[in-house]
Amino acid sequence: MNCIFCEIREYILENELCYAIYDKYPVNKGHMLIITKRHVKDYFDTTNEEKIDIMDLIDKCKVMLDDKYSPDGYNIGINCGEHAGQTVMHLHTHIIPRYKGDIENPTGGVRGVIPEKRIY
Repeated sequence: MNCIFCEIREYILENELCYAIYDKYPVNKGHMLIITKRHVKDYFDTTNEEKIDIMDLIDKCKVMLDDKYSPDGYNIGINCGEHAGQTVMHLHTHIIPRYKGDIENPTGGVRGVIPEKRIY
């Protein structure tokens, strides 16, 4: 199996079951990925322990990002499956810092995955 996430060995943050890195193609300054150390396709294949460690790293990333970048908000998201936009078939959770004015109207947030449904 050739998985880019399974080959990463340098982490920004980590715990027993997951690690965090900066996204190689960031949406915004500070965009991070939380990745399971065990190769699993998506969120629905994780153990309860992995889910706990993902949440733990989301919280730790937020503290670090608040200190380093002082964002005005966050989007947290997981793509599960090709038709949901997943391009690397190894679970990774996005934590995307948001900044006032980064888009004209942020209403709808993650609903923007289907742009015409974002504003309601």
